[in-house]
Amino acid sequence: MSSELISILVLVVVFVIATTRSINMGALAFAAAFVVGELVADLDADGIFAGFPGDLFVVLVGVTYLFAIARANGTTDWLVHAAIRLVRGRVALIPWVMFAITGALTAIGAVSPAAVAIVAPIALSFASRYGISPLLMGAMVVHGAQAGGFSPISIYGSIVNGIVEREKLPGNELALFLASLFVNLAVAAVVFLLFGGLKLWAQGAVPLETGTDADDSKDSGGTGKQDREPEGTGTSPAPTTTAVVTRPDALDVRLTPARITTLVALVALVVAVLAFDLDAGLTAITLAVVLSAAWPEDSKKAVGQIAWPTVLVICGVLTYVGVLQEMGTITWAGEGVSDIGVPLLSAVLLCYIGAIVSAFASSVGIMGALIPLAVPFLAEGEIGAVGMVAAFAVSATVVDVSPFSTNGALVLAAAPDVDRERFFRQLMVYGGIVVATVPAVVWLVLVVPGWG
Repeated sequence: MSSELISILVLVVVFVIATTRSINMGALAFAAAFVVGELVADLDADGIFAGFPGDLFVVLVGVTYLFAIARANGTTDWLVHAAIRLVRGRVALIPWVMFAITGALTAIGAVSPAAVAIVAPIALSFASRYGISPLLMGAMVVHGAQAGGFSPISIYGSIVNGIVEREKLPGNELALFLASLFVNLAVAAVVFLLFGGLKLWAQGAVPLETGTDADDSKDSGGTGKQDREPEGTGTSPAPTTTAVVTRPDALDVRLTPARITTLVALVALVVAVLAFDLDAGLTAITLAVVLSAAWPEDSKKAVGQIAWPTVLVICGVLTYVGVLQEMGTITWAGEGVSDIGVPLLSAVLLCYIGAIVSAFASSVGIMGALIPLAVPFLAEGEIGAVGMVAAFAVSATVVDVSPFSTNGALVLAAAPDVDRERFFRQLMVYGGIVVATVPAVVWLVLVVPGWG
C-alpha cells in the first residue's frame, strides 16, 4: 500500500473516531500528523509543523477576543439595533445585508477570510438575539464573501486569472466573476428558503421605536455594564425562536465611551485590513489589548470566551493536511485523475478533488496546484478552458462553509450562545452536502456545454 493511500485512510479513521467517541478531532489530527509524519512520510518535527496554520490561529484568537470584548461592553447590541433600523425593522433582510456586505468587501479586494472575520461576529450576534438560525446566517456571510471573490480586482480573481495567463490558457475575467456570483447567490437563496427565511418574512418587521426614556436617566459613563443584565435574565432578552419577540427598544443602545472606542476599533480593523493590507489576526489582538487596558472590568473574561476548542480542531486538522501536502498526497491524487484519458470525467473528478481538499485546506493553494494539471486535456480542445477554470474555481471556494476551512472556522468561532459541538456538526454536514452537489452542478452547467 502506498504512503499516499495510507495517509488518506488515516484521515478517514480520524473522522470516524472523532464522531463516534466524542474526542476533539483536532487532538486526534495532531496525533495522526505525528504518527504518519514520522513513520510513513519520514518527516521530522519541523516538517510536521510546517503545515501548522499559524496565521489562522492568530486570526481565530484575535477576532474572537476582540468581539468578546465588544459583546461584554454592549457594542454588538448597538450594532444589532443599528442594523434593524437600516432595514426598517425587517429581520428577514439582515442575512441578505450581510451577504451583500461581505460580497462587496471581497469584490473590492479584501481577502475572503478577512471579510468574514469582520462581518461574521456581528452577523451571528444578530442571529443570536433574533432567533435566526446560525447556520443560515453563517452560510449567508461565507457565500457572500465567495460571491464577490472573483471580481477582476479581487484577490482570488487576480490569482486565478494570473495562473490562466501563465499557463497560456484562454481566459475571461468577467465570466469567472459572474460564475462565482450566480452560483453563490443561488446557493444562498436555497439556504435562505430551507433554514427559516420564509418564516422571517412572514413575521414582518419589529417595531422601530427608540425605547424608553429611562435609559437616558441612567449613568452614561463607563461601559453601560451596570444597566445591562446577563443574557437570559432580567430585562435583557435571551435568544428566542421567533424574530419578533425581542424588540430593538429592549436593548441598551446608548453610545458610551467604551462603545464608541470599540466601534472606532472595529472601523480601524476594517481600514487596516483593506487599505493597508495588515494581518487581520494581529490587528484584532492589538486592538483588543488596547480596549482591555482601558476597560479591564469588561475585558477580564474575554480571554476565556475565545473559542479554544474550535482553535484546537481547526489547527489540528490543518496540520495533518499540511503533512499530506508535504508528502505529496494531494499532487498524487490530482495526477492520477488527469491521467485517466477521458477529458469530461477528468474534469468532474478534478472539480471534486478541488472541493474536497479545499474544504480542509487553502482554496488559493489548491487552485494554484490543480489548475495546471488540467492543462494537458484542455490543450486537446475537447473541453472549453473558460468553463473548466470557472467550474474548478467555484468548486474550490464554494465549500468554504466547511468548519475546517478558514471561513467556516471563523463562523463557528464567532457564534455566541450556541451548542458549539452541535453547530460544528451542522456546518460539517452542510459543507458535505455542498461538496457532494455543487461540483457536479457547475460541471454540468459550465464544462459539459464547452464554454470557452
